[in-house]
Amino acid sequence: MAGKRQAIMKLMDAMLEATQGRGPDNIAEWCRLNGITPRTFFRHRKRVLEDGVWAPRSRRPHSSPAATPTPVVTAVRELREALAPDNGADSIRDGLENRAREQDWASWGWVVPSRATINRILDREGLLAKNPAKRPKSSFRRFVYARPRDCYQIDATVHELAGGRHAVAFDVIDDASRVWVACLVADAETSAAAIAAMECAINEWGAPGLVLADNGWAFAHPRRDQDRSRTGVFARTLSEHWSIAVIHSSPYHPQTLGKNERLHQTAKKLLAHQHPHPAADPVELQTRLDSVREHYNHHRRHSAIAAAPVRTPAQAWAAAAEHGGPGDLARQSDATVHRRRVAANGAVTLAGRGPAPYLSFSVGRAHATTTVTVLRNGDHIVVYDAEGEVLGHQHLDTSTRYQGRLTPAAA
Repeated sequence: MAGKRQAIMKLMDAMLEATQGRGPDNIAEWCRLNGITPRTFFRHRKRVLEDGVWAPRSRRPHSSPAATPTPVVTAVRELREALAPDNGADSIRDGLENRAREQDWASWGWVVPSRATINRILDREGLLAKNPAKRPKSSFRRFVYARPRDCYQIDATVHELAGGRHAVAFDVIDDASRVWVACLVADAETSAAAIAAMECAINEWGAPGLVLADNGWAFAHPRRDQDRSRTGVFARTLSEHWSIAVIHSSPYHPQTLGKNERLHQTAKKLLAHQHPHPAADPVELQTRLDSVREHYNHHRRHSAIAAAPVRTPAQAWAAAAEHGGPGDLARQSDATVHRRRVAANGAVTLAGRGPAPYLSFSVGRAHATTTVTVLRNGDHIVVYDAEGEVLGHQHLDTSTRYQGRLTPAAA
């Protein structure tokens, strides 16, 4: 029925356009035969007489008092270009707040638009980079240490030099504040270079309680799979010189070092924006990275920590009530870190609650009398040996004291 009526309406509009609005001689009879009200007929005839053709008109209101003022929209466009490559909605909003104070927007009745409004403006202007497959931020649960210097993350990444050559940059980042505490360019990914990068970080920002690294040869013993008792040069040096414990991420699980992986991307993006051409040699690359690191720590807004009055990693570091370090167990907002000595029978004990005030699990007699590090997140634990290798994990049953044998890391 709807299709028939639509066909009749199209026929009527075509007839009115062909006859320049005159229509049939007997309008009332034509409307009766085709099931169209005279009111509808005359409304369409008026539109054809005015426009020459029937076409839907915009339903947009003549005025929008609540719309974002044109000068503010212009400012959003300008900041989108001026703040590149860090030109997301959060950074643009910070820039708008600065302009609002400088230009006294309040006297004009203007307000700084929200993050969502800024994104809508960018979308209308065709300036919004859309990525529908990207995982929403609300789905993430951040795993973060509570204080600066509780934990540093270290990782290396490759940079291209002029002539197709390559150099390695060791990046060290503070887990809590996101301060980029050190960056050292080296010819290759070696233990000596990794230790030198940590020494730079310690000299400038202080020693952490923990260092998280991956399983690369620069950070762990190359034959750790055959003999787990062997300690890598990196872990041994940090322990002997600064009493820093080293723990390693799970093999083939880069998300553990996600903050450092993200830092690599940001550093390369900023380098490419400031210097379109590769550095001539490692010395020039080091100079460029030092400049980028200063901007990253002291001037660039970091969305993961930004909350007034904190905007940059350096501000987050300075605003912290206290800082961690060697000899002070690292703390986490959603997890705790424990160091425990393994009993002669291979058992490790943790504090419990409720019917089981103490919880005991076994890591095996092979680790008797050694010290292990336990990361506890709710009722889930991950256990590391003295060299920072993952021994295994376990879900705790707080209703009973003995938890059984630790589940191996590969399980």
